[in-house]
Amino acid sequence: MINDIDKLLNSIFPAGKGYRSQPPSPPQPPTPESIERIRQQMDRLERQNQSDIHRTSGEVDRLEEEIEAEQNASQPPQKIDSVIEDTQNQLTELRRRLEKDGVSESRRGRPQSAVNRMAAFSGLAESLEPKIVGQREYLKGLSIAFKRPLVMERQEKEVQGLILITGPQGSGRHSGLYSMTEELAKRGALKSGQVETLDLSLYGEQEDTRLFVQDLYRALRQEAPVIVLEGCESCHPAVRSMVVRLARQRVLRLDKRYVEQKGMLVEAGSALTAGAVGELCPSGKYLAFLFQGGWQKEKVADVMGASFLNAMDDQCETQPLDQKQVRTIAAQMADDVVERAQQKLGFMVSGREAMEAHFRSAFTAASGVHGMAQAADRCYRALAEYRLREDFPVPCEIEIRRGAAGLTASFGGGEWDDLFALLQKEYQGEITKVKEELGRVVGLQKVKDYVLALENHYRMVSMRREKGMKGDMPSMHMIFTGNPGTGKTTIARLVSKYLKAIGALSGGQLVEVTRADLVGRYVGHTAPLTTQVIQSALGGVLFIDEAYSLYRGHDDSFGMEAIDTLVKGMEDNRDDLVVILAGYSDEMSEFLTANSGLKSRFPNIIEFPDYTAEELMEIAGQIAQGKGYRLDEQCRIPLYHYFSRRQLEGARESGNGRMARNLVEQAILNQSKRISALEEAVGQEELELLKPDDFQLEEN
Repeated sequence: MINDIDKLLNSIFPAGKGYRSQPPSPPQPPTPESIERIRQQMDRLERQNQSDIHRTSGEVDRLEEEIEAEQNASQPPQKIDSVIEDTQNQLTELRRRLEKDGVSESRRGRPQSAVNRMAAFSGLAESLEPKIVGQREYLKGLSIAFKRPLVMERQEKEVQGLILITGPQGSGRHSGLYSMTEELAKRGALKSGQVETLDLSLYGEQEDTRLFVQDLYRALRQEAPVIVLEGCESCHPAVRSMVVRLARQRVLRLDKRYVEQKGMLVEAGSALTAGAVGELCPSGKYLAFLFQGGWQKEKVADVMGASFLNAMDDQCETQPLDQKQVRTIAAQMADDVVERAQQKLGFMVSGREAMEAHFRSAFTAASGVHGMAQAADRCYRALAEYRLREDFPVPCEIEIRRGAAGLTASFGGGEWDDLFALLQKEYQGEITKVKEELGRVVGLQKVKDYVLALENHYRMVSMRREKGMKGDMPSMHMIFTGNPGTGKTTIARLVSKYLKAIGALSGGQLVEVTRADLVGRYVGHTAPLTTQVIQSALGGVLFIDEAYSLYRGHDDSFGMEAIDTLVKGMEDNRDDLVVILAGYSDEMSEFLTANSGLKSRFPNIIEFPDYTAEELMEIAGQIAQGKGYRLDEQCRIPLYHYFSRRQLEGARESGNGRMARNLVEQAILNQSKRISALEEAVGQEELELLKPDDFQLEEN
């Protein structure tokens, strides 16, 4: 019975394509001839598919032209509607077929031949010059980089180009690349105007190599024709090595096998897993490597290697902006604020010159155009805040002027007010409070004078910037030398608060570390550990106590690596990080010889003198008061003699201020024992009082 059914089913299906109940014969190993035959068939099918897509695209274009012609024809309305409806139905079906074949509207309209695509580059750089001011050569270089694969006849499956981008901070490196990508997409030379960006500085640990592979895989799968890799100089060496291999080989071969799960790459359990991904290839992509502002190709070669630099197809560099170009950009930003205020807020603003001058004052070597853009955005937000909070008519005339404190505005001919008065104030710290706390520090008058002088210098720099003059803060990295317990940590904490309060630092936190926090336990551990500490201190002060312990001779490779990483981190973050090193005077002098760049980066060496006996008595009194106690008058003479004797015995061993703290804390414990032994009740005054017997000075 079963055999009869099999015969019947097999008679229905064509030979070789129908039902077969018998198991298939075991597969034979492929021969070179069969492999070549299959490859030729696949190439033929791919060419046929492309031909069908182009033919279908042509039909869509033809039908769209017929619709337009029919709409313009002088025929009866009923016949026009009928023809249009029939043609649109055909057009919808053809579009559905195109979508099924993976062809979007933008791809359909893209020029197909290299010659037509090259025509899209005509006048490209010139068209972007008004927007990217002062970077004509940079734009021309980008245009050449994007055109290069057409001339070199690179296939769509190949990497289209590797572009190295350097130049000053805030000079248009990003905006020039983004604007050109968008413009080329509008002209049909690129499939999309999108740009994918990977910030490699986020991959600071050895374990982050896996995350980098996943993020790169995701970026390669996007439609964006351009992928930007920035922060190469700040990532973990293992990630940097992968980037170098990607550039040199134009493919990243992975040392592990991965499989895709829900759009992500995960490690495969076995190398034989079906569909395993063993390499990442940027097919059809431009890779742009963008380095930190101010870096030149020589520095890139030092960090990434000459082979990386030689692998680049094009090297594009922005140039510093001169004052004329800065004025042009400021004028554009002022016009933009005026236009937005009119269209979105109903404000008719006059006073472009005042806004231009204000925006120019925000341009510095560190911030570049970014600082100007932030100033323009703040100006618009201030106007928006007035519209939200005040009941002004629409439209309302506003006049803006520049005053000593910034911009002032008059709404509808009213009184002049601070334009930024309604904006939420940024926390700047309390300068008076910090100064009072600094004033309570015993002694160290020369140290305090130096710290307070920083405010005057920062104010002068700000005034120069407001007038469009060059104003850069000098290096504020410091070395505190002196014996233990002389107030170095206390002053470092106040320095961080003070620099935040005057606006010189953005965060104001103090990160206190020693050798153990910077030096790793195994090879490859120190650099990321030190980098992580530096990142945590950005915006504040990094205080390294007993810094000389980092240098134990040139044979201490771990310590030398920490020092080298520290020097690099100081250079990379010189505008938002202050490093203070502390230690004994002689040891710190030797430490500065560990790295040729150390001494030049620490121009401020501040000596902390030992406390005198009088100062130690004052410190003891402050410590007791801070704990809710006070010293009996009879303690003064014994304490003075005790401190004098200990200082003569050796300030380095006695501990200075720490000795006073320890002495007071021990006296508090002794007082507790003394009062507990009393049978009668004691009053509040007795509970607060520390007597000479509580200090037990003769025993010490």
